[in-house]
Amino acid sequence: MTDVICMGEMVIDFIPGDKAYTFIQYPGGAPANVAVAAARNGLRSGMITKVGNDDFGHFLFNVLRKEGVEILSPEMCDEAVTTLAFVTLTEEGERSFVFGRKPGADMFLRPEDVREEDLLQTTILHAGSFGLSGGISKETSVSTIEKAHSMGKIVSFDINYRNVAWNDDKDACADEVKKLLPCIDLLKVSDEEVDMLGGEDNIAALMKENDIAFVAVTRGSDGVDCHFGGEMFSVKGVKVPQVADTTGAGDAFWGGFLSKLVMLGLKSTSDLTADMIREAASYGNVSGAICVTGKGAIASLPTKEEIDALEREIQQQRKKRESRVHRAVNPGR
Repeated sequence: MTDVICMGEMVIDFIPGDKAYTFIQYPGGAPANVAVAAARNGLRSGMITKVGNDDFGHFLFNVLRKEGVEILSPEMCDEAVTTLAFVTLTEEGERSFVFGRKPGADMFLRPEDVREEDLLQTTILHAGSFGLSGGISKETSVSTIEKAHSMGKIVSFDINYRNVAWNDDKDACADEVKKLLPCIDLLKVSDEEVDMLGGEDNIAALMKENDIAFVAVTRGSDGVDCHFGGEMFSVKGVKVPQVADTTGAGDAFWGGFLSKLVMLGLKSTSDLTADMIREAASYGNVSGAICVTGKGAIASLPTKEEIDALEREIQQQRKKRESRVHRAVNPGR
């Protein structure tokens, strides 16, 4: 029995080291980041993925075991090596990617790697567009999402467009995502990807047309725009003094967001309320803020205790500011 199953790529992220021309190996891959984030928040988490039968693949599976994420597709790939991602960071910690994926093991995830009994025993299935970009994994991603939807499971999806995986064809990615929208309940899209849905002004119509329960438009440290129940409201982000690496920040947000929804009792989309979404988005924002202070995605994902501690600190600071404002406005009281 799991709370959330994540399906898709698990890769090696090579992050620049402190010395010139050096890279340090980190575990990564957007769905894997969400799976580990959920586990660190105390959820029962599972992962459906395909890694190479090589040292990198064994390393990644050992990471999942150490983190308490159940490996639901244990057979390794002999046709290709584990997918590699070389990350370039700007001085502000923003990143770009080059993938070693011609092909990569993640593209060989097969429909038979997905067990129906695992889907039956979970609350949420989470996936992203990377698995739609090529190989047999495209068929597997589509069939699994459709099956989970037909079972009445909550389907979560992160567009997570990576230009190199799609040969710089953003429209091709958008077309594949749009085909799946009728099966998606919770959709995450960044402010750089919202044009793939026709712009933020088109989200309400898109949600109604495809019966999507919730759409999050993430804006980094500025927070998130939440589309729910025919309305849009924003949840303010959390600023940190220094950003080391933004790799995995969106996954830290979404992993925290989904985890908080489960903590609040989410079993189906009919349970969703605006208050639940606000609380979960705030929690996710704190999770993302902590993540960017360290290097490497999985390495920097916070635990529930760390998120709770920063939330308390933020609340205390807010109360102090409100108290100072009150004294300034009412000096005689």
